[in-house]
Amino acid sequence: MITIRKAEERGHANFGWLNTYHTFSFANYYDRNYLGFRSLRVINEDRVQPGGGFPSHSHRDMEIITYVLNGALEHQDSLGNGSIIRPGEVQRMSAGTGITHSEYNPSKTDDVHLLQIWLFPDTPNLQPSYEQKQFAIAQNPNQLHLVAAPKGKNNAVTIHQDVELYAGILHPGQQISYCLSPQRHAWLQVAQGAISVNNNSLKAGDGVAMSNEEKLVISASEQAEILLFDLS
Repeated sequence: MITIRKAEERGHANFGWLNTYHTFSFANYYDRNYLGFRSLRVINEDRVQPGGGFPSHSHRDMEIITYVLNGALEHQDSLGNGSIIRPGEVQRMSAGTGITHSEYNPSKTDDVHLLQIWLFPDTPNLQPSYEQKQFAIAQNPNQLHLVAAPKGKNNAVTIHQDVELYAGILHPGQQISYCLSPQRHAWLQVAQGAISVNNNSLKAGDGVAMSNEEKLVISASEQAEILLFDLS
């Protein structure tokens, strides 16, 4: 079964410094049909203006992944971490019993375009933790790169949930396949460009939920960047 979530049907808010689209219910946007998918709770596509950002705020009992598409994002948190996140890097923050952080666009001239992803953890009240790694996604296109997984499988960042997250950049005309194990589910998010998955056309901002699909065949009709979640 394949269910497409069209980009134009997402929630939207524009605060000037932040232009954001919500795949699932978030903040003041509520859609009872889109409260999440399996353990996946939030996919927000954010564009932050130069010098803009999210002031210090708190989270708990959530796995938070930041994936930058263009530009750079500055991060600081109550664990003492400070970093700049750029394309090709994946940041994972386990909020657990509670963590406070801020995120800003340090550029004076360029927007930062990113995806903020939240997943429910498999265990409440974890010790808060932070991780950031770089992956050769752009240097090795037309394949899926495991970027987040339980126990840091294959050098991915560690996610405290039965989820494997893959990222990939596909060149026009290229095709890749992914096999889903029985009883597994997938969410595919088109971050940039245009693709088809099992003969369903998708463009930037579209997402698709897939259950009872043994094999996913993904083809790029133009340069594309995708995230694929393999979920229990």
